Amino acid sequence: MSKKLDALLATLESKKAVKVAVIHSAFEDAPCTVALIDLPEGTSDETACEKAFMMTNTIESAWYTSEELTYIGPEKSCRSTSVGDMVLVGKNKYECKPLGWEKI
Repeated sequence: MSKKLDALLATLESKKAVKVAVIHSAFEDAPCTVALIDLPEGTSDETACEKAFMMTNTIESAWYTSEELTYIGPEKSCRSTSVGDMVLVGKNKYECKPLGWEKI
């Protein structure tokens, strides 16, 4: 694994909350982690994926300005999460499909 991924995983595992990373890869040249989200302990992977998707989609205001997550994208703004993007829940990675999530 890369040093950057190792550091990300260490950070995600360091607290009791369920740690979620949102990775945009559907339209990018290379995958890019854009958000980190803490969810309550005991949140299932499926619920974590759905919550991360909801939290990283712009509906009424720009999602990346929300105080409920940490935006770490490379730009000042960011597109919404889409089919083909990924969510890392702990050590499990899921890809967003047209209907639901697929563990990869």
